[in-house]
Amino acid sequence: MVTETKKPIQFYFDFISPFGYFASLRIDELARRYGREVEWNSMLLGVSVMKVMGLPPIIDLPLKGPYIVRDAKRYARRHGVSFERESAMPGARPLEAGRAYAWAKTVDPIRAKRLAAGLFESYFVNCSDIGDSLLVEQCISRAGLSVDAYRHQRWQGVPKALLEKNVEASLDNGVFGSPFFIVDGEPFFGLEKMPDLEDWLKTGGW
Repeated sequence: MVTETKKPIQFYFDFISPFGYFASLRIDELARRYGREVEWNSMLLGVSVMKVMGLPPIIDLPLKGPYIVRDAKRYARRHGVSFERESAMPGARPLEAGRAYAWAKTVDPIRAKRLAAGLFESYFVNCSDIGDSLLVEQCISRAGLSVDAYRHQRWQGVPKALLEKNVEASLDNGVFGSPFFIVDGEPFFGLEKMPDLEDWLKTGGW
């Protein structure tokens, strides 16, 4: 009897999204409980939310912005997650981080996830600027990837093109926020949808 191989869960995130960070700490373990793999995909909220949807950054929205800040801190306390970045701190441009991850994924998906974890930690725990190419290179090295190879590819514009391709693919798949999951062709948006995602995996869908 041939066992059907289930497609990986698609996990989309932006490196400046606190809820994308929180989801990154849980999604692989959740999927493993149901025999699934997870494919991580970097995207850009600045494209999906601001350019395509025509909305300002969520944190700048009246009423909702302050709530989101509070909700992120509350989630971190509730789940014992390290989360030191304050909303008053200058934000970082996620382009360099997103490009580095897009490149790393083509080299070694496992080390790419380590890179993503290091970038998330740098931003939300160490409060570092992940728009700084030197910091990104440090994260690349710690993930076990070649900085020299990245620099060479970066000079040729490869990481930039890869991220652009990934962002276009995310929009084609209807992705409009972080975190965003697609399982068996079904989209789930937001950290709060992870219980529903798990129920979907548990029951086979509805």
